[in-house]
Amino acid sequence: MNQNQSKPLRRLPFPNWWPVLGGALFGVLLRLIFWGDPDTRFPLGAMHPAFIGFGPLAVGAITVYVAELSARRSWGYYMVAGMLANCLFIAATMVIMIEGLICAILILPLFSVYGGLGGLLMGAICRGTNWPKKPAVYSFALMPLLLGVLIPDGAGEPFLAVIERTLVVNAEAPVIWRQLLDTRGIQEAELGQAWMYRIGVPMPISGVTRSTPEGLVRDIRMGKGIHFSQHSTQWKLNRYVRWTYRFDENSFPPGALDDHVKIGGQYFDVIDTEYVLTPAGTHSTALTVRMHYRVSTQFNWYAKILASGLIGNFEEAILRFYKGRST
Repeated sequence: MNQNQSKPLRRLPFPNWWPVLGGALFGVLLRLIFWGDPDTRFPLGAMHPAFIGFGPLAVGAITVYVAELSARRSWGYYMVAGMLANCLFIAATMVIMIEGLICAILILPLFSVYGGLGGLLMGAICRGTNWPKKPAVYSFALMPLLLGVLIPDGAGEPFLAVIERTLVVNAEAPVIWRQLLDTRGIQEAELGQAWMYRIGVPMPISGVTRSTPEGLVRDIRMGKGIHFSQHSTQWKLNRYVRWTYRFDENSFPPGALDDHVKIGGQYFDVIDTEYVLTPAGTHSTALTVRMHYRVSTQFNWYAKILASGLIGNFEEAILRFYKGRST
């Protein structure tokens, strides 16, 4: 009887969770290494492509390696165990407070897929070599660290884009214009359906506009003490306004928003927001919102999909909000 036949085949759910726990613990250790503290000897951040691209692969591979030490597993096990280990790893980073809810939710789909792929790759290696080999798991474990040294850290090439949405409101332009410039007492029921607020971005509280010698200034206040201003030197009464954003060192109190998704930060920014009001029949107005934004990561292919979906969804929610306030 050969070695393959002497080992029982197991499938999920499996008798114990040690392989998944082992992979998840390795993921937490890797995240601690990629903390991004400039005072350490290994000042790499969690947005480094070596961590994003190869960390979850390593977690999935190590999970399957540990599992294969005791019994031959199925192809379905390889994929699902790798995915589960990455989900557990991300949850653990939130428990020990080194990762925020927003980043965790946004990165979970990518890490799950990569984790499953890592599990499948290790499973194929184990089957091809007739059983787990230490050099294979060492290669997966060391790959993020090696590439972390070789690949430069920091933001990637900026990706600039614009998203536009339009909604017809059964109200005249001056009524909508007043809401655009002065909005107070925003309730969760009015905007809470937007995905960015569902995943942890603090809700807006108010937006109040004042006239200054330099133009219009709109003071924005959100939950958790977030505050910033929107400025406009391009506007036409009841027709058009373009807001640009200004932040200071106190705009985002510690813990209010994950640093990796902070507006105006290294990786993401909203450049401006435009509102256009166009007559659309008797007592009706077409309200258009147009947002220009920037994504600057070394995995823009994924980040721009997230940004586009969240911004587009937010625009739809804000248009419904102004419609509700104006009618």
